[in-house]
Amino acid sequence: MPDAAVVIDEPKRLRRDAERNKQRILRAASELFAERGLDVTLHDVARHAGLGVGTVYRRFANREQLIDALFADSLDRLLAAAREAQTIDDPWRAFCMFLERAVEMMATDRGLWTMMTTAASKGDHFLGIHTRLNEIVRDVIARAQDAGALREDLSPDDMPVLHVILGSGADFLAGARPEIWRRYLGIMLDGLRRDRTGPTELGQKPPSAQELDHAMKTWWPGKR
Repeated sequence: MPDAAVVIDEPKRLRRDAERNKQRILRAASELFAERGLDVTLHDVARHAGLGVGTVYRRFANREQLIDALFADSLDRLLAAAREAQTIDDPWRAFCMFLERAVEMMATDRGLWTMMTTAASKGDHFLGIHTRLNEIVRDVIARAQDAGALREDLSPDDMPVLHVILGSGADFLAGARPEIWRRYLGIMLDGLRRDRTGPTELGQKPPSAQELDHAMKTWWPGKR
């Protein structure tokens, strides 16, 4: 008769192994997406994780499922930032807070930026959050415009383009100075604000000749 402890512990061991493999897959996918964008295959992920491709396919039936799993938490945090903006009494500060938080997240999570600007995932989780996010962003913009703080000709449909502009700049100079995107966010916000007494303090200095030279030699659109 088999040892009862072995019978009880075996499923637990298998579950632990499965969870470890899942985390290896997610780490490998995150590294590959950061390096090459989202245009990688499950075979690439399996090779990078040091696992058999069958192991990856048992956890994720296709690339879209893997993308959804990897960025589910990031999308939830982005949605939480939008909801937090709705609770801020000052409509202009609410708009600035959300835009800054969104750009900060995408500057540090290139996969999220790619997904938000290309709709790389068609998963239900992504589409559901994207729909709710758009609704909240429209409300944040409308509040700032109604208060006379935000230029009236800004459309919610402009937001993905602004994210691409700021995200590309952040990615371009990430290797030289990761926080420099805040300088360009400040310049953009001055252009979006309806009335101001003077230019906003940008905080970050412009890129040096050495930083620009490094970025031009090492950066390639869509890759780090």
